[in-house]
Amino acid sequence: MNTLILVEHDNSSVNDATLAVVTAASKLGDVTALVAGHDCGSVAEGAAKIVGVSKVLKADDAAYANGLAENVAPLIAGLMEGYDAFLAPATTSGKNIAPRVAAHLDVMQISDILSVEGPKTFTRPIYAGNAIATVESSDSKLVITVRGTSFDKAASEGGSASIEDASGAGDAGISSFVSSDIADGGDRPDLASAKIIVSGGRALKDGETFDSIINPLADKLGAAIGASRAAVDAGYVPNDYQVGQTGKIVAPEVYIAIGISGAIQHLAGMKDSKVIIAINKDEDAPIFQVADIGLVADLYAAVPELTGALD
Repeated sequence: MNTLILVEHDNSSVNDATLAVVTAASKLGDVTALVAGHDCGSVAEGAAKIVGVSKVLKADDAAYANGLAENVAPLIAGLMEGYDAFLAPATTSGKNIAPRVAAHLDVMQISDILSVEGPKTFTRPIYAGNAIATVESSDSKLVITVRGTSFDKAASEGGSASIEDASGAGDAGISSFVSSDIADGGDRPDLASAKIIVSGGRALKDGETFDSIINPLADKLGAAIGASRAAVDAGYVPNDYQVGQTGKIVAPEVYIAIGISGAIQHLAGMKDSKVIIAINKDEDAPIFQVADIGLVADLYAAVPELTGALD
């Protein structure tokens, strides 16, 4: 089976989410990586070094500079004549592009796969991750999004794939890039790939309190910062911080949940973390059902004390 994967990038380097997609695609067959962007030669070179990638297609056009799904999806659909499956990371970008590719090909998308069980058989979560469904496609071509936390990351060095130019229709003329407002995490690790995450919930009252309680602890641990949907909706932090079913799916070595009750939608995004530490004054909070270490305490006293102990 020949597979085509979408390389997620910023026109200068490959996003880590791509590495898990390579691993998933390798279980299906030969892997070709598509780099669609502008002045993206360094990305193509980086993709060629990923172990498991046999060929890189580089579509370098100003129309693909910002990854607009309306432009990228027709490019992918046009290339699919030579491929049996298309895989993309289950990220904001991948979830925007893959359904459009499926529509172009008139096939059913298989979303958020957790494992590859056969050439056309996969597992995926349903009911907010409380059940795992095994699904088999009957379509001639597959369109799949991959949950990155469920697959090991392919090695980013050691491969030697060839690089070829590819082209598509370019600008579809139905959308245009206006601007992007990306939260500045400073020197913090990326939320999706961080080994330690400190997350805060609505109990932190407001944005200023969130920063004063969560940031010092995260700084001490070298951790990324996350938040529950309730905290994001209340305006404490930007949307990029949201962990959960409608946010980012994470699986760090350590996940510290502070003032988070543990709604099922939040648990769906972090329950695969290796060690979960919960701090909440409500001993009946659902978060304690999945926590490896639970502390029933007032976060306003416990967290500063914990932060101070790390000096």
